[in-house]
Amino acid sequence: MHGRRSRFLTVMLTLGLAFFYIPMILLVIYSFNHSKLVPVWGGWSLRWYEVLFQSEEVWAAVGLSLRIAFVNATVATLLGMLAALAMVRFGRFRGRTLFGGMLVAPLVMPEVITGLALLVLFISLKEMVGWPNQRGFATITIAHITFSMAYVAVTIQARLTGMGETLEEAAADLGAKPFKVLTAITIPRLTPALISGWLLAFTLSLDDLVIASFVTGPGATTLPILIFSRIRVGLRPDINALATIMILVIAICVTIAAILLFRQQRLDRLNQKFAEGKEA
Repeated sequence: MHGRRSRFLTVMLTLGLAFFYIPMILLVIYSFNHSKLVPVWGGWSLRWYEVLFQSEEVWAAVGLSLRIAFVNATVATLLGMLAALAMVRFGRFRGRTLFGGMLVAPLVMPEVITGLALLVLFISLKEMVGWPNQRGFATITIAHITFSMAYVAVTIQARLTGMGETLEEAAADLGAKPFKVLTAITIPRLTPALISGWLLAFTLSLDDLVIASFVTGPGATTLPILIFSRIRVGLRPDINALATIMILVIAICVTIAAILLFRQQRLDRLNQKFAEGKEA
């Protein structure tokens, strides 16, 4: 019975992974297709990568997307860390349940609703205070921070929960101020989670289409918006090349984050075994 269940789960997992990754593999392969017609194979070639790198429109979208992703990841990591510290280290406080619910709400909120709500917010702000004059870099960045912060906070919160407070309590007993404990002990121990959260926020921003479509304006085109606008008129080989590069960048970020988290988890297990050995 156990063997049948194991084989069934293996088959289902294989089918699920194949359903997800085979289209990506085909996309990468056809990005090297020499033919202008996407479904027709014309041999291996870097032709469309050369066309892609010569496009000023693509470079403008790349620059805007990278700037937005960098600022979003940095601010979201800072705010997510503060939110996680409040949830884990501050104990019980009035409104904690409400704060926790509001913190994770962007994780389950449909992107269309989030984008529409932010669009209404920016329109209302323009009517009341005259800002923003036009939607673009600032509005997209604020929108991305809004939902990226939740993902970062969950990542750091999980790390804080499993980290323990022994070293922090010992430092406090020795007379260290709370800010000193935070900067000298807590944040250094959170470094892998902070880097992972930063990379996660970076990739989420780089990948977003729906929310950015609501809060952008003329002259502010991110990479996903550029890809979507071009693909609406038909499949193009240069879009396959652009999508392949995005897949590569996101895969590198995810791999680095996974490696950091794995190393930190292994170090935590070793520290726990060492502590248990000393107690014995």
